[in-house]
Amino acid sequence: MVPRTTRRSIVALGAGGLALSLALAGCSAGDSDSDGGAVELSFLVDNGESTVSTAEALAEAFHEENPDITITVETRPQGADGDNVVKTRLATGEMADLFQYNSGSLLQALNPDQTLVNIADEAYVDKLDENFIKSVATDNGVYGVPMGQSMAGAMLYNKDIYADLGLEIPESWDDFIANSEAIKEAGVAAPIVQTYGDTWTSQLFVLGDFNNVLAENPDWAEEYTNNEAKYVDQPAFAGFEHLQEAYEAGLFNEDFASATYADGVSMVATGEGAHYPMLTFAASQLATTNPEATDTVGSFPIPGDDASTFGLTVWMPTYTVFVPQSTEGEKLDAAKQFLEFLTTPEACDIQSEANAPQGPFVVEGCELPDDVPAMVSDLQEYFDAGQTNLALEFLSPIKGPALEQITVAVGSGITSAADGAAQYDEDVKKQAQQLGIEGW
Repeated sequence: MVPRTTRRSIVALGAGGLALSLALAGCSAGDSDSDGGAVELSFLVDNGESTVSTAEALAEAFHEENPDITITVETRPQGADGDNVVKTRLATGEMADLFQYNSGSLLQALNPDQTLVNIADEAYVDKLDENFIKSVATDNGVYGVPMGQSMAGAMLYNKDIYADLGLEIPESWDDFIANSEAIKEAGVAAPIVQTYGDTWTSQLFVLGDFNNVLAENPDWAEEYTNNEAKYVDQPAFAGFEHLQEAYEAGLFNEDFASATYADGVSMVATGEGAHYPMLTFAASQLATTNPEATDTVGSFPIPGDDASTFGLTVWMPTYTVFVPQSTEGEKLDAAKQFLEFLTTPEACDIQSEANAPQGPFVVEGCELPDDVPAMVSDLQEYFDAGQTNLALEFLSPIKGPALEQITVAVGSGITSAADGAAQYDEDVKKQAQQLGIEGW
């Protein structure tokens, strides 16, 4: 049974710009158009508060510019239940006219060539970041437009500690360890923060190193998906190796086994910790718990063994908007107009106002506000210089469920890097077989 969705209709009213629920009003925005040219679109998004507020703000602004088009926002559950809603409605031809979903491997599971409208020939696609296009494309088409910003798996760091000790941004792993040793010797902070009280945080030394993997072997993700590349071998082994090295050097905070994600962000903010490998959505946590430190906590790419590969591993926007093939005629034309609107600076500004940015936009002409946290603004130079690569999950459907437990064990000295990598290779083998991927 498909969980019932919640409908929210948006219509702008006069100079006051008020939003009125059409369900209460008993009419639609198109009812006021005597020429009969009004179009009503439905827009399915997950029921997260930030998702809904962003979708409603965008729908209202679009309607103000296009008064003959009304967008009705519907909500679905998050997580696995929401995935089932999307897959079921696509399979039955009952999908909303527009819907928000993930890019990357989750998108590929929707069989986009058969279920979604190909927008490859639309002019606005040229405004989209190349990495984003990879995350919403197949060999046969391009299928989505971003709603939100990218983020990075980066090394958060305390800028005051770096300034006080005269340290420079390290572009190689050896330089990063040298900086960490200097911080340890000075006794001013825990050189590297780890927070295994939230086990998922242990994965960043592996997942955030993927830029360096691709820089050395651009075909690694494809080879991995085809069972031709392994984590026990370089270049992918380096992430496990670095985690073991940092533990054995005694560079972690004493309470690494019990500290939580929120603790880690606060430690870097207050100077109790110097470095914290983390996704830059931590900007939201920082603004909540340590707003005074938004200019103190910066970010840089997680360094690899070779300084020449220095760059960011990036995650594309969580929210991407798609049009199902069941949307046709004037509704399809209107839906494409909305996708084009999402690629404008105006739409990007609305998104920044609705939710604190967590990384750069992936749309040409869209800029971050001047007041974003330093950990976010620090990323821009790497995007501008093209020093980025996609995280593995956007290039391969294979990710084993046990990675966070394995990296906790390696980072705690319980399991060696070699054994941890071998365990993860076995973990992903099970998942690849469950997915029915050839070669496994």
